[in-house]
Amino acid sequence: MSTGVVTAARVTHESGTVDQLAAASPDSQEAAVTELLTVPDIEEAYVLSTCNRVEAYVVGADHTVGRAALEEFFAAIDDEAVVTTGHDESLRHLLRVAAGLESVILGEDQIIGQVRTAYEDARAAGGIGSMLEAAVTKAIHVGERARTETAINEGVVSLGSAATRRAAAELPLEGATALVVGAGEMGRLAARNLAASGIDELVVANRTVAHADHLVGDLEVEIDTRVVPLEALETVVTGAEVVVTATGSDEPVLGPRHFDAESDRDTAERGTEQVIVDLGQPRDVAPAAGTLPTVQVFDLDDLESVTAETREQRADAAREVEAMIDREYDLLTEQYKRARADEAIAAMYESAERIKDREVETALSHLEGEVTEGQREVVESMADALVNQLLAPPTKSLREAAAEDDWSTIHTALQLFNPEFDGDDGPLAPPSVITANADPGIGATDDD
Repeated sequence: MSTGVVTAARVTHESGTVDQLAAASPDSQEAAVTELLTVPDIEEAYVLSTCNRVEAYVVGADHTVGRAALEEFFAAIDDEAVVTTGHDESLRHLLRVAAGLESVILGEDQIIGQVRTAYEDARAAGGIGSMLEAAVTKAIHVGERARTETAINEGVVSLGSAATRRAAAELPLEGATALVVGAGEMGRLAARNLAASGIDELVVANRTVAHADHLVGDLEVEIDTRVVPLEALETVVTGAEVVVTATGSDEPVLGPRHFDAESDRDTAERGTEQVIVDLGQPRDVAPAAGTLPTVQVFDLDDLESVTAETREQRADAAREVEAMIDREYDLLTEQYKRARADEAIAAMYESAERIKDREVETALSHLEGEVTEGQREVVESMADALVNQLLAPPTKSLREAAAEDDWSTIHTALQLFNPEFDGDDGPLAPPSVITANADPGIGATDDD
């Protein structure tokens, strides 16, 4: 078990704007972990990047090391948008994220898969060691329990369904034509919800047409569908009353040119407006498009009314999940304590084993004549019995010391029995002890 501590920093839908989230997003989670591991004294790293959050977790000898690495990682982001946390807060926050308590849509299901994918990416980059292995797998376990044992994910469960609700609040969806731009997970959810809302036709535009074909083939409702390449957007945008965008493009895919003046006049004569819900991060829709008289553009920040309603509906379930997290967090910290006590115990037994082996050989060399196998077994058995009896009381004491947060005792044991242990290399005490008076670091602090 690592003797380091976890430090984390994040930019989320709560702390930053859509543009700040876009600026914080790495090219890939695996590449971000690889970058963090190049920082001296960073032992482990994990990065979770979604449309609503970019979070980085590192394990280092102390929080000074972790904060320095994360400050560089988020160097392009204004400090007020970055939330930095110490060990205890970081672990608890990770459990809350996986359980859906930190999502735009409280309890949404997509985040648990995203946490798991980020774990696989971090493993591929060599970022998962003993400490983050325990933390992230515990978070995944909590997320699964929250969704199977509570009602936290009943009702509106995704941004795709929230986008449909937002559009329905602006114009009738029954009989309308809807356009979904992007055939990824978010686009799939948006398409599924729009198809179930009573629309007449669904058009899906995507860079890879085969992916769009697959999406419409999986719809559970039979409606008219069309698939077009992304290059053909201009030919289909003006015919859709509702547009939901969810691409991974670095640049906007829709702008004022897609809504030409002639089309605007035609739309105005029909007495309808086009509603666009931009789920992209970075933005899929250029802000200038929202200035057109017949176009309404909503982004992630504008889904607050839907998410607030969902939070109210799931308040009781959220309290159940909070209690679940409290218990699972306690189990995680106990797991860390046991592992660190076991490290001291292992060092103690390894030291005793070296002494035992040396003294057994010395004793056997003093015996007259050739030593039989039976004699060797007798001497070794006696030595093993002595070691086990002598170390049984300190073994019990070390386990009790860990349970009672008596880390000075374990620190002393490691100094006595592990010749390679240097107390100056880094803290052995559990992070809850170390971070009690820690400097909050860059950006805002988490008051969870």
